Amino acid sequence: MVVRWLIKPNMYQDSVKLMKLTAEIQEMEGISQASVVMATDMNKAVLKDAGLLVSEVAEANANDLVIVVAADEEEHAEKALKAAEKLLETFNVEEGKTEKQKLPKTIQRGVEVLPGANLALISVPGTYAAAEAVKALNMGLNVHLFSDNVSLEDEVRLKELGCQKGLLVMGPDCGTAIIDGVPLAFANVVERGKIGIVGASGTGIQEATVLIERLGAGISHAIGTGGRDLSGAVGGRMMLMGIDLLEEDPSTEVILLVSKPAGSQTTPKILERVRKCRKPVVVCILKEDLSGSLSSWAVYAATIEDAAYKAVALANGEEPLTIPANFWGDYSELVSETVRNMRPEQQYLRGLFTGGTLADEAMLVLGNIIGDIYSNIPLKPELRLPSSQQSKAHTIIDLGDDEFTRGRPHPMIDPLPRNERLLQEYKDPEVAVILRDVVTGYGSHPDPAGELARAVMEAREAYPNNNAAVIAFVCGTEGDPQPLSAQVETLEKAGIMVLPSNAEAARVAGRIIKQLESKGV
Repeated sequence: MVVRWLIKPNMYQDSVKLMKLTAEIQEMEGISQASVVMATDMNKAVLKDAGLLVSEVAEANANDLVIVVAADEEEHAEKALKAAEKLLETFNVEEGKTEKQKLPKTIQRGVEVLPGANLALISVPGTYAAAEAVKALNMGLNVHLFSDNVSLEDEVRLKELGCQKGLLVMGPDCGTAIIDGVPLAFANVVERGKIGIVGASGTGIQEATVLIERLGAGISHAIGTGGRDLSGAVGGRMMLMGIDLLEEDPSTEVILLVSKPAGSQTTPKILERVRKCRKPVVVCILKEDLSGSLSSWAVYAATIEDAAYKAVALANGEEPLTIPANFWGDYSELVSETVRNMRPEQQYLRGLFTGGTLADEAMLVLGNIIGDIYSNIPLKPELRLPSSQQSKAHTIIDLGDDEFTRGRPHPMIDPLPRNERLLQEYKDPEVAVILRDVVTGYGSHPDPAGELARAVMEAREAYPNNNAAVIAFVCGTEGDPQPLSAQVETLEKAGIMVLPSNAEAARVAGRIIKQLESKGV
């Protein structure tokens, strides 16, 4: 292995750009590893763990950009470094960073250039993120804090300051928001409408907005809070403020709350606020049954699919009933045909997800159909995989979890690790179904469906005697940079089953496994 590097002194770039650049270099011929990062201590530690921390990079400072590649031979390494430099220059030119038109380098200068701005989107290394957020709050700006690796103590401090000033602190690690119709970070292009969302989940917000649009309604605002907001330490400060803001917003008629499990002391706070809300509220806190804990104004939903359905009903002035069975269609024949083509030894399901909330929802649905599911983010502690690199029986993996993204881009940006895992699962003769999410929109890979289709075709060519069914849900809209219809067409041409919701994809997968169990008896 040949390791080569470049150091660009005092060249700060935001993390989204660096993740995309890393993903492009990673796919080049002969490259086994690539990393384009700022030389912070944390990133250096990641490079060291990966065997990529050479002495020159170790001496770089946090304002320096470093490009490190591992290749099979010198020629490929040099080619990759040159390509990285060229791509970096292209990105900068596209953003208008020329000698004649330089963008502001500080929040203070940004406010001077754009008077009237009331929100700052912060994407800097976590070491510096809290300090920048404090500056923004003290200038009267709401904050969308995309940066991760911000301490819990800093998050509490920032949100206390935000509450004192009446300003939102969305994050840290807030991947998704739509404010006044403007998508921020990872987000889909959806119609404006009457439904406002507050979510402690990025892909949870994305799925909710996408399904709401498919059901014929639209979004007023979608406020991301960061995944730790409902923890006991943070206490749901931003979800509570989000409810306040949407209650006062004249364009919002229905409020939808989406979250992963909350702290035991936080859930009662949220429910108490919901009971006092003057507008109807749909509450979906995954893994928690709140059906008996809400007022007449509020509605409980067990899944994001059900939450979207009930929110749309309320927005249309209808009764918020649970989404009916076969709402999306009758897939009985598709299930039976798939089972008929399976071999006797095929019995297991494997799910490979980029969204942790989508994985949670799939496990909740499937658990009621096929029983226990192992995972790196299990519903029960005893179902945690000994190693996330090796599946066991029925398994669902969140490949967007920190252990998979340390030192490399998120799988929504770089599909390579997930495609490699698909090949690993397809090789197993006992695997019957592989379940996938495909997330489109701003920030995501330009053609995630194309990447999945190529991976499936590669797997089928490598293991022609295997015939595992691949089932997918596309979390996207027609207005996305990757139009929904084109993504679905690409997948279906590759023989991949595409279902209209994540929960429905899980249900169909579960029915296949269940019929296989009956067939084997």
